[in-house]
Amino acid sequence: MIGKTIAELREGDHAALTRIVGDEAIAGFVDAVGDYNPVHSDPAYAATTIFKSPIAPGIFTAGLISAVIGTVLPGPGTIYLSQTLKFVKPVFAGDAITARVEIVEVIRERNRIRLRTVCVNQRGEEVLSGEAWVMPSRTSVVYERRRGGLSTMAAWPLSPWAVAAQTMAVWSALATTAFGSAWRR
Repeated sequence: MIGKTIAELREGDHAALTRIVGDEAIAGFVDAVGDYNPVHSDPAYAATTIFKSPIAPGIFTAGLISAVIGTVLPGPGTIYLSQTLKFVKPVFAGDAITARVEIVEVIRERNRIRLRTVCVNQRGEEVLSGEAWVMPSRTSVVYERRRGGLSTMAAWPLSPWAVAAQTMAVWSALATTAFGSAWRR
């Protein structure tokens, strides 16, 4: 992935990505953010709603826009400044969602880009729309995603020394707890 600088960007530039929304992805998102609204995770409850089955959280779908911005346009190194969102239709497990961003304004002197953002399902129906302001990196950022989705920076905690340090910290905490209990008796 290569992040683009303000000098490389023009009004009308656009990019998109498509993802199939799976039950596991929805469940992982719900667990990650703690949004345990049963409309997202309980089929029996969701059957009683206007949707008739669980729907993906709206912010899950909005996250696909973030993926386009952070990986393609402008790409790695971009800072997300703001986002407006309008949730138009529900997203269900099995839907193929295409997130698209298009540059509608470039403010070179402030290093700012305004983007039209939209997500559509496999039937071409708009499920989300909005507008984002972003700040592209001032230098071109070349970023290679590592095996398993971890970057070099994200993988550092898994190095042998980090594992050893974390193991020692756990042992220390256990020893402190054990000895602390003995001292209180």
